[in-house]
Amino acid sequence: MNDYIKKDKKKKLKRYLTKIVIFLLVFLILILSYILYDKTQITESNLAKQNVTVERTMQTVEEVQEKNKTVTEMIAEVNDSVVGISKVKNSGSSIFSDENVTSLGLGTGLIVGENGYILTNAHVSGEKYSKCYVTLVDGKTYDGSVVWSNTDIDMAIVKINQKNLQTATLGDSDDIKVGETVYAIGNPIGYEFQRTVTSGIISAVNRTIKFEEEGEESYMEDLIQTDATINPGNSGGPLVNAEGQVIGINGVKITSAEGISFAIPINSVKAVINSFNTNGKFEEASLGVFAFDKNVLGYLNENLQFSEGIYIARVNTKSTAEEAGLKPGDIIISIDGQKLERMCDLRCYIYTKKPGDVVTLKIQRNNRKMEIEATLKRKS
Repeated sequence: MNDYIKKDKKKKLKRYLTKIVIFLLVFLILILSYILYDKTQITESNLAKQNVTVERTMQTVEEVQEKNKTVTEMIAEVNDSVVGISKVKNSGSSIFSDENVTSLGLGTGLIVGENGYILTNAHVSGEKYSKCYVTLVDGKTYDGSVVWSNTDIDMAIVKINQKNLQTATLGDSDDIKVGETVYAIGNPIGYEFQRTVTSGIISAVNRTIKFEEEGEESYMEDLIQTDATINPGNSGGPLVNAEGQVIGINGVKITSAEGISFAIPINSVKAVINSFNTNGKFEEASLGVFAFDKNVLGYLNENLQFSEGIYIARVNTKSTAEEAGLKPGDIIISIDGQKLERMCDLRCYIYTKKPGDVVTLKIQRNNRKMEIEATLKRKS
């Protein structure tokens, strides 16, 4: 009897142990299945993330390549309208020769009219009616004649007897923003380095700089400041925005500081360019004043303050302004109802008029406002 009971207990224990083993095996199988499934999910998730990263990287590379391609094509197109200007026909412009850029008068110009009109700096081309030599992108050199020059803004237009030239696209220099990418093109040292391109940003707008020459002080206003590298031979070359539009003409570099250069806004001469392209001439009218905006107050008089308009610093003798009764110290608030904030505003408006046109000036004198009519004269 006891043997029977013992055998029965052993059978029950065996069945119990068997159930435990089966339970543990099932439990282990479930744990292994979960781990493997989770790893599979993680791998698929990582793979998906990697694919997204690869796709984004490829898109970024393609965007950069497309942007570089666009910039390259844009620069190539602008380059076709960039010319070299020299006061010496046989330039011999090697930087290794005894003749340097200064003695040769090498500079840069920009084709702004398909019939041979070229924009440059006045200090590059010389005064009106003077002669210079223009070298186009094909390497051919032509005689040039200065048909217009204004030393106040250091701009000039040269004419060569050629047609069907590639002209530059002009932008709006009133619409530029600080931080915008720009490119400067020119001949920085000589013709061996012609059409050199440098890039930078617009560092500031509406800058005024002061010059002292032969004991006399002068100012240039409304300039575009950039950190794009500009050297003497770049003078007269274009400052171009990312769309390939010319927004300024390179003209001034501060030699005492690195990375500070200036360009004259293209809007200041658009009316002149349009007149030559439309009429083959430009009849320049003159008011006969030189005025400063509020940015120049620190140079003139710290105690001088005004909230609007431009301050007349000089009235030319026998000029329209003198005959109309304008005086130094007057503030011109508007012309023909157009408000003035910069000397450039007045100059650009006068460029749209002709000698003999009558303009109405609203001025302030000793805190009293009045209107004056003036008949514009031809600039001598």
